[in-house]
Amino acid sequence: MDGPIVVGFDGSPESLAAADWAAREALRCRLPLELTQAWPWTQPYVLGSEEAERWGRQRLAEKAAELRTALPGLEVSAVHLPDSAPAVLEAAGRSAAMLVLGSRGLGPFRGFLIGSVSQEVLGRAGCPVVLVRADDAAPAEHLPAAGGGPSTVTPLREVVLGLDLRHRCDGLVAFAFRSAALRSAPLRVVHAWAPPHGSEYLAAAAARSLGRDLSAVEHRSLADALEPGRERFPLVDVVEEVTPGSAAPTLLAAAAQAGLLVIGRRTRHAAAGPRLGPVAHAAIHHAPCPIAVVPYREAPDAVDRAVSGGQGTDLTGPPRGE
Repeated sequence: MDGPIVVGFDGSPESLAAADWAAREALRCRLPLELTQAWPWTQPYVLGSEEAERWGRQRLAEKAAELRTALPGLEVSAVHLPDSAPAVLEAAGRSAAMLVLGSRGLGPFRGFLIGSVSQEVLGRAGCPVVLVRADDAAPAEHLPAAGGGPSTVTPLREVVLGLDLRHRCDGLVAFAFRSAALRSAPLRVVHAWAPPHGSEYLAAAAARSLGRDLSAVEHRSLADALEPGRERFPLVDVVEEVTPGSAAPTLLAAAAQAGLLVIGRRTRHAAAGPRLGPVAHAAIHHAPCPIAVVPYREAPDAVDRAVSGGQGTDLTGPPRGE
């Protein structure tokens, strides 16, 4: 990783939680932290207000000072820029190691409610983007204490990676392995695959035989995809889950007890502009933990496999044919 970890900061409870999460991540990564505030804000009731701008600058300075005091080993800077939030954050993402954004939670569903700024940044950022809810405090990253209560001294929760084997995404795999290594946490890799069209019409014995054969192929493909990460991070304990079925519920079930969910975003652009696929949307709106969306470029051999009819359920982009 190069560059700072950049937080979009507007003084809201969500951005305060994002700053706290990003500060802990910056310490783990041994990277500087940058709190970035765009002005004017998009809310009509503060647009052009000098008093609101002074308040925003004050909150920015106070949060930077608070983090420097709480984490003396962390390099913290604060930036106030006169431009729209999407423009400021997209520009920051060109040189940042990571962007961290706050997001409102969806009450008891513990998912994310993302606004237009987050959607635009998620679709365009050139670096990983992490969404953090206001209730994602430090204890949520750790396993519960022996009595079931929150703790900050127990081991950190596992990292879950949703992987689509139809697309070559070495950077995504490396990000997940690095995140697990920095946390001394296990890495759970989830791949959901779909049986070929028409297999539902096979006789039961033939369908079972085909399922076993396809499952073996998917297991081998997953092992091959993870081999570079295993070689680079040999101490990471990896759990592989290869499951026939729908990707979104499989991925969300695996992330139920995770400390971080990692998914990918292909950087190719659709005619209507960059967008996330349906599984990524499901993960973002319903994940119970912080979620990292990592952009990656599709390798030509992966495109060839997808076009030639390779099986698998897309965990990141739109369904085939779109």
